[in-house]
Amino acid sequence: MSVATHFTGLDWGVIAGYLLLTSWIGHALRGKQATIRDFFLGGRRLPWPAVTGSIIATEISALTFVGVPGMVFAAKGDFTYLQWALGSVIARFIVALWFVRVFYQREIFSPYDYIGHRLGDGAKRLTTLLFFLGSILGQSVRLLVTALVLRTCTGIDFHLCIWIIGGFAVLWTLMGGMTTVIWTDVVQFGVFVLGGVLALLWIVGSLDGGWGALISQAGEAGKLRILNLSTDPAVEFTLWVGLLAMPFQNMAAFGTDQLNAQRIFCCRNASDASKAMIASCVSQLITILMLFVGAGLFVYYLQHPPGPGEQALFKESPDYVFPVWITTVLPPGLSGLILAAAFAAAISSLDSILAALSQTFISLFHTPEQLESMDQKKLVLRSRVAVCVWGIILCAFAVALDHLRGNINMVNLAFGMVSYTYGPLLGMFLLALSPLKRDARGLWIGLGLSLLLALWIRPDLYSILKNFGVITADQAISWKPAISYAWLFPSTCLLTLGCGVLLGRRNQTQ
Repeated sequence: MSVATHFTGLDWGVIAGYLLLTSWIGHALRGKQATIRDFFLGGRRLPWPAVTGSIIATEISALTFVGVPGMVFAAKGDFTYLQWALGSVIARFIVALWFVRVFYQREIFSPYDYIGHRLGDGAKRLTTLLFFLGSILGQSVRLLVTALVLRTCTGIDFHLCIWIIGGFAVLWTLMGGMTTVIWTDVVQFGVFVLGGVLALLWIVGSLDGGWGALISQAGEAGKLRILNLSTDPAVEFTLWVGLLAMPFQNMAAFGTDQLNAQRIFCCRNASDASKAMIASCVSQLITILMLFVGAGLFVYYLQHPPGPGEQALFKESPDYVFPVWITTVLPPGLSGLILAAAFAAAISSLDSILAALSQTFISLFHTPEQLESMDQKKLVLRSRVAVCVWGIILCAFAVALDHLRGNINMVNLAFGMVSYTYGPLLGMFLLALSPLKRDARGLWIGLGLSLLLALWIRPDLYSILKNFGVITADQAISWKPAISYAWLFPSTCLLTLGCGVLLGRRNQTQ
């Protein structure tokens, strides 16, 4: 790719230096790994500020670093995505003040252990399998967006980029388990914040008129619009989605998705875990930062029109905008630093999901008490093998997804993928929290109906049928209902919860 010719040896040196430094820090702070509790929970002795940094680093990922600027740059892009932050903050307080308390009542490794204690082993296995499905779907998108950045900047084959990134994530997870994951996340958090700030400052400094031009020209184009009061159910970024739908999505993300919840279990006590969760609300400032980077890129390319090759990439996907700007505009060295920031954002999510997937797989057929009594050296070895296997699975699925995703913004794709599983997961967890009579058959019925509803509303099934020639493009458009996938989070949660409660009551009366 012509863009890649701008990437110099100095840039490669900066990236190599970042990877070596982070690897050394992860090795130096790995701590002891004698037991599965050490490997997956950091011995429950990690300070809450470090856990906060890890939560933010895992949440942000390259999806925010690249996908958010691309979303603003796109033809109808603006700041309305920020409305979803309201639901995120509301959910974090609910998780911190309610979910965390019950997590620390017993010695457990995940929310699925709690569900198993309350609803039985069958429910634990069901929610764990849902977590596997949601993780593979959602995290493969994050892997794709990082590979897109690496391919754009360096010209390396796209699929090879996926395997390279996955390899580093596996390496850092194997190095020291959850302790290494969290401390490298802290480093990566600092790197991608620095990268975002430097990018915005450079963009502003490159504009004729500076910050004033960014505000005026982006504002005139409607890029700075935040509030959208539309009641059209097909519109994704509205105030009503932020207040009514996204609290469900974020309660599932932070309270029932082991990717984020695993950090809660690494704190010394429930009080520290609550502090870490509430403090992680500052992640919304990073979202604002990257929104302004997107607006800045829009104004920059208004003043400095891109060449034909760059225009072709932008037309293919607005997700290319930030990587292309990094490579073609920034001076050597600084390009490498910003790309390292994208790596930092990506690997902080990938090593986290590998740790979460391997832990939940090891725990799938055992209670926490059984795990404590088993041979710890063998368990740690199995955990390391599981990390490698899940790394291969995740990379392979990302390669497959690349052939199916089409021209869809990565942010929308990632949220859309987890809409299949987050609602049912949260519904089952809320059922476990409640004192109501319930029955496992109700959970299966609720899950089945939820998945059918998601398939009907999401475009994925229609795209697959269209790609295989089963239906035409016009049929794909006409058959899909005009409703945003964001409403799947509350609807499938309540559907699963309702089926569990209603069938439980029916059995109670018989």
